[in-house]
Amino acid sequence: MRPRVPTNFSPCVRLLRRNYTYNAPIPNYPGHVPTNIFQKLFLAAGSGIYSFFDPTRGDLIATLGEATALPFLMERLRDRMLADPTGRRILRERPRITSSSLHIDQLLEYPENTIGRTYAEWLKREGVSPDTRAPVRYIDDEECAYVMQRYRECHDFYHAITGLPIIIEGEIALKMFEFANTAIPMTGIGAVLAPLRLKPKQRERLQTIYFPWAIKNGASAKPLINVYWEEILDRDVQKLREELGIEKPPDLRGLRKKRISRL
Repeated sequence: MRPRVPTNFSPCVRLLRRNYTYNAPIPNYPGHVPTNIFQKLFLAAGSGIYSFFDPTRGDLIATLGEATALPFLMERLRDRMLADPTGRRILRERPRITSSSLHIDQLLEYPENTIGRTYAEWLKREGVSPDTRAPVRYIDDEECAYVMQRYRECHDFYHAITGLPIIIEGEIALKMFEFANTAIPMTGIGAVLAPLRLKPKQRERLQTIYFPWAIKNGASAKPLINVYWEEILDRDVQKLREELGIEKPPDLRGLRKKRISRL
């Protein structure tokens, strides 16, 4: 029997905010919620437990990502951007990926195999929008908060160029890839714990096909955080994969369909 868990994490957030009724620290950027180490542990534990039982809750996964984003790890990822000319420009210009900055209908008119069309077709096929990414609130350093926001908004581009769908296996495989490429703790936590909810055949597929692919490609690929996606939408997607050092994994939905057809 599936354990019952609360469907709304907002009481935990309200409890956290009540601690700041008096002598509240000054936020470092709009929307910032300052937290100490104990409150971050509280947020990490609560969001981690609830999102384990309901992995569709993007808000909980976002909170887990921010609560576990250790400052030195986010600073290291920021420093990788500062060490790269394009990464420095992204940090300076602070672009945002939304349906206002990227017009999906226009991207669908791009030539086949371009990055823009690949991305737009993936969004349409999976039924998602770039506007669903929650704003960062719990990372204290303003610049590191933008780095997390940038990673979060680029996540769908990672899906698009790898071809991994928004099903639990695809998300887990991509989380492992992202962990090997970015070292953001939440991605590793998700990749390790989420498979516990899967059926044996699904876990076997991850362990034998997608985890080896994710670790090899994520570790050897260039840092995807330094890709200025908005400026390369007309480029060939396969050439970009080769430039970044990414091999496209086997089609996950295709493998699942083959197994079902044999049953």
